[in-house]
Amino acid sequence: MRLAGKLVVASHNKGKVREIAELLAPFGIEPVSAASLGLPEPEETEATFTGNAELKAKAAALASGLPALADDSGLSVAALGGDPGIYSARWAGPDKDFAQAMAKIEALLQDKGAVTPDARRAWFTCALALSLPDGTCTTFVGEVHGTLVWPPRGSNGFGYDPVFQADGMTETFGEIEAAAKHAISHRAIAFAKLVASLTR
Repeated sequence: MRLAGKLVVASHNKGKVREIAELLAPFGIEPVSAASLGLPEPEETEATFTGNAELKAKAAALASGLPALADDSGLSVAALGGDPGIYSARWAGPDKDFAQAMAKIEALLQDKGAVTPDARRAWFTCALALSLPDGTCTTFVGEVHGTLVWPPRGSNGFGYDPVFQADGMTETFGEIEAAAKHAISHRAIAFAKLVASLTR
């Protein structure tokens, strides 16, 4: 699958759209957000990151007549049985209050006595789905593993970034610069797989 010109980023999350646009910049692709086109956000009814990403990408491609890239991603916490997982955004509520969501996770971890790094293992997953208007869809998945810290640190990134410290790092995703995050994040790993498929 080869791309050029405009590509719809099927998300209304400004942080996610900005991050994907930065990753796309070197490839001469002009990202257009679903919000700027007035496209509705489809209800995420699938049980996996991959399923939800494909649902969003296909809906945006069909509605816009352009190729569309959708991301479904979230934080999974081992001690919480993988929660919040695909419900990561919903844990932040209708106002997308991730400070509240991070506090909720911390309270649940404290209830379980999860105070050591080994008990606070977590991972970010990103599924990127690329759909053409004809319904052709390909999905790429990336993961990055680490530990949850408390209190939150840093104001960079978005979502749960301020409490996530990737393996081998001393800073959280909220503390590192965007370029550093783009080199190691779950989204960057999935994106590298996407780029490899486009340049083969």
